[in-house]
Amino acid sequence: MRQLLQINSSLFAETSVSNQIAKELLAQLAETMPQISISCRDIAAEGVPHLDAAYLQAINTPANEQTAKQAQQSIYSQNLIDEVQAADILLIGAPMYNFSVPSVLKAWFDHIARAGITFEYTAEGPKGLLQNKTAYVITTRGGLHKDKASDTQVPYIKNMLAFLGIEDVHFIYAEGLNMGDHARENGLQQARNSIVEILAA
Repeated sequence: MRQLLQINSSLFAETSVSNQIAKELLAQLAETMPQISISCRDIAAEGVPHLDAAYLQAINTPANEQTAKQAQQSIYSQNLIDEVQAADILLIGAPMYNFSVPSVLKAWFDHIARAGITFEYTAEGPKGLLQNKTAYVITTRGGLHKDKASDTQVPYIKNMLAFLGIEDVHFIYAEGLNMGDHARENGLQQARNSIVEILAA
């Protein structure tokens, strides 16, 4: 059975476009992979803690030397890593906020990027250890940014996933959502068309 991990980072929960498109993608994946097991973590709702010096010290302290608070912090971070390691497929909802990803998504990446666990340094440079996985990234934007300098979001996500060893990545764009009803409907339809094309390939 294949394992899918869904990561939601929108502040708008069920009303968010990225979550709605994710539902459509999940429905079509379930048709093509009837044995798929789906788990979901809403990182916007739970509020993934941003790393600070104390948190970094906690996750880098040997377990037998940690304080109770450090142990709690390390367990949370390790749980996020365990979820990704167990998944065959990642589905990431990534709305664009101020030309970039939601801060909780950046925090999530910060937690799961762990030297010696999800990547390692070699003589040839860093090597990702989360290999043989597929990622679908749904990015929603109020304006039009695809293939433009204003899109700093997609390069960041692509680089982070590749750094961790995930290179089979498919981006699904819904753009122009705040540019009027016609542009919004076009953006949603383009996202739906992309889902069909990606799953048919």
